[in-house]
Amino acid sequence: MSIELEVLQAQVLRLSATDRARLLDRLIASLDTDVGAEAAWDALADQREDSLDSGQVKLTPLEIFVARFECPAVKGHPGYGPVD
Repeated sequence: MSIELEVLQAQVLRLSATDRARLLDRLIASLDTDVGAEAAWDALADQREDSLDSGQVKLTPLEIFVARFECPAVKGHPGYGPVD
């Protein structure tokens, strides 16, 4: 690590936790160079939320999902078959 970086690190560590968190958010954002991908993920999340809100799709309860994952083909198992 360069001396310049070590000095900067020491200065950052003297900041309050709030300021360090704010700086961290800005640093991470500066590494995210694919704005199009971020916009696409945001659009997909909005689309899925709208589908849930409209009733177009239903969530599967966690215990049913886990049961299907653990043992999906056993008849009578809680995860067997379609979710109503």
